[in-house]
Amino acid sequence: MPCLSYSLLLQNSMKRTLLLSPSLHRFLSHKTKLLSSTSTGYPCAACTRFPSLSLPFSTIFPRPFHSLKVLAMAERPSSPATSSHSHKFTNRLAAEHSPYLLQHAHNPVDWYPWGEEAFAEARKRDVPIFLSIGYSTCHWCHVMEVESFEDEGVAKLLNDLFVSIKVDREERPDVDKVYMTYVQALYGGGGWPLSVFLSPDLKPLMGGTYFPPDDKYGRPGFRTILRKVKDAWDNKRDMLVKSGAFAIEQLSEALSATASPTKLPDELPQNALRLCAEQLSGSYDSEYGGFGSAPKFPRPVEIQLMLYWSKKLEDAGKLQEANEALKKVFFSLQCMARGGIHDHVGGGFHRYSVDECWHVPHFEKMLYDQGQLANVNLDAFSITKDVFYSHVSRDILDYLRREMIGQEGEIFSAEDADSAEYEGASRKKEGAFYVWTSKEVDDILGEHATLFKNHFYIKPVGNCDLSRMSDPHHEFKGKNVLIERHSPAEMASKLGMPVEQYLDILGECRRKLFEVRSSRPRPHLDDKVIVSWNGLVISSFARASKILKGENEGTKFNFPVVGCDPQEYMEVAEKAASFIQKQLYNEQTRRLQHSFRNGPSKAPGFLDDYAFLISSLLDLYEFGGGIKWLLWAMELQDTQDELFLDREGGGYFNTAGEDPSVLLRVKEDHDGAEPSGNSVSAINLARLASLVGGSKSDRYRQNAEHLLAVFETRLKDTAMAVPLMCCAVDMVTLPSKMQVVLVGHKPSVEFKNMLVAAHASYDPNKTVIHIDPSNKEEMDFWEGNNSNITVMVKNNFVADKVVALVCQNFTCKAPVTDPESLKVLLSVKSPSP
Repeated sequence: MPCLSYSLLLQNSMKRTLLLSPSLHRFLSHKTKLLSSTSTGYPCAACTRFPSLSLPFSTIFPRPFHSLKVLAMAERPSSPATSSHSHKFTNRLAAEHSPYLLQHAHNPVDWYPWGEEAFAEARKRDVPIFLSIGYSTCHWCHVMEVESFEDEGVAKLLNDLFVSIKVDREERPDVDKVYMTYVQALYGGGGWPLSVFLSPDLKPLMGGTYFPPDDKYGRPGFRTILRKVKDAWDNKRDMLVKSGAFAIEQLSEALSATASPTKLPDELPQNALRLCAEQLSGSYDSEYGGFGSAPKFPRPVEIQLMLYWSKKLEDAGKLQEANEALKKVFFSLQCMARGGIHDHVGGGFHRYSVDECWHVPHFEKMLYDQGQLANVNLDAFSITKDVFYSHVSRDILDYLRREMIGQEGEIFSAEDADSAEYEGASRKKEGAFYVWTSKEVDDILGEHATLFKNHFYIKPVGNCDLSRMSDPHHEFKGKNVLIERHSPAEMASKLGMPVEQYLDILGECRRKLFEVRSSRPRPHLDDKVIVSWNGLVISSFARASKILKGENEGTKFNFPVVGCDPQEYMEVAEKAASFIQKQLYNEQTRRLQHSFRNGPSKAPGFLDDYAFLISSLLDLYEFGGGIKWLLWAMELQDTQDELFLDREGGGYFNTAGEDPSVLLRVKEDHDGAEPSGNSVSAINLARLASLVGGSKSDRYRQNAEHLLAVFETRLKDTAMAVPLMCCAVDMVTLPSKMQVVLVGHKPSVEFKNMLVAAHASYDPNKTVIHIDPSNKEEMDFWEGNNSNITVMVKNNFVADKVVALVCQNFTCKAPVTDPESLKVLLSVKSPSP
């Protein structure tokens, strides 16, 4: 199996047909026409026949999902550091900064990076391009490298017949989007490595994902495919080029939906929220939590939708329905946290679980998962005040601080699933860093080994037996992936032990295992800094700095949770934001670069970079950061509108359209493993509209409404594909949001306590504004952007107190001057002026 895209797994494992936007469904309706016009060259699905090639052509190389782990422990060479002169081959990728491209710098394949040099070479030689897209922690990318790209025979075919280009999808998501969309639209699925054949003018000819090197089971191997594609290029070129051009034309039309800037239907927000909640509830797994069946992804936007919907139900007085929605959320979060998808020893979460019970994961750790999962657990803590969720949030954030943050505060992208089993091993295996034998646990933990093994279901024969999908080919025989099947309270009770003592023992055991594990060969760290993913994590650190102040005094923490003062998390957030501002933002052009590794990348910032960073800057400000973050957010929003906004048709394109080598500008709406840039942008615009006044506020709101009108059909028909956008349409169409305005001397303890109180309860439609009347920069900002605020400050400033006002549309209730009174005011559903 390739490293599957979330959308593909959403479609297959959850039996949904939502991965493509309605506009792409329109493209698929043209598919018959497209294929009939190219009937001698294009497959209509995986493993169809290529009449012109006279053999089965495997475009996706599918396997049934119970085989997801067939090669989960597939071996690949270890990569010890060696001096460059010891390599037999070195290609152009050696001059690149991307960790993924550098992994291929010593293949015998004559790789080019994406760029004009490669395109010109293909035109000069009049040969097709072989485009391979992946990322550094992609397991199946590693497999295809070992099997094909390190093979000198395969390399000779590629070098003689094609111009070969390598792309890091994390460095160039715009390029990946074009060709992944093509493969998904035409063949029904996709994943990484993405393997696509292009004409010299970059039109797609045919493609797939992972290809094995040799013919097997009636399917052609990669060597055969290379020869047959070249043969088709020589003999069926006109047909291939025309069909590729037609595919791009159809996709371009389908993916640039427009709408008139008319008012959204009044019933749309409520209907979209309800439909999405109903669709998710229909796929809810009441036994193991989560939505859908295996393989299971921790898709946080689903949790966000259910929390938002429960709040709407609660405000409407429908408490039973609200509680039912919350039960699904809390049970799902608990099952994830207790499962093997959670790294119990070192903290943080793996990418997804291959089984239905969140046990055996695909072991890579991605930054975007950590930020979003920390945030939904913070929300759960805000609602319940249950330290289970605050501990999970801390677990994630402390893992990031320990393993994923650079010296200047930058936050790295990912850790690989594969690593060597021991120093000097010639091969790497998936999960080797994370799994344990029963004997290892005995030797390390001594007298507490039995307690620990019982708690985490550790067995001499291995424990990957909870589902037929966990390890169907016994790759983890004798190995254990830690999972909690019973609560600490239940296990402590069986031993007649106080639960606090029991938790202390577990924590100390985890610390000992962590120390031993630290001496193992580590998985590869992708130390690329991506603006959008940093934005997701900056948000969680900033929010944690105030929300976790709600933990009871004396709350005890056990390893891997550190138990720091939550204010330290704000320092991490501000340092990461400062790194981006210093290294990846041009003050003159007011533009972002997409990523950083040994310097800024060549790729410009994309929509997600702007949208996710703006969201995090709004959180930085609202949760206690300086006014400079709000000012920068507004500057970035202006640039985002300049570069990506379709002013006539509505919504945001994913790219600025300035690179002629990127053939599609897409208006993305699908909220998958990451939320879509359009969903986040709509929420950003709603938040900004509630912060400022006058024409600026009106412009923000109008752009948000026009954006949402573009995706009205999507919201009506397939809401489950866009859960965050369902929340956004409700936020944007609210008559007014609640504003909490704090006035006082910011360095004071009283001000900090009032800010904690302002964020103590869950309310996604609340805006927090804080201002120090003695700060001229702040007063000038508000005078220029919302004079209502400066009037409120002047009317309510008390020299020795912090004043809090709770308002709707800046019409406020009587001021309060202590945190508890503020909490009471915020608990009232709709404060009247």
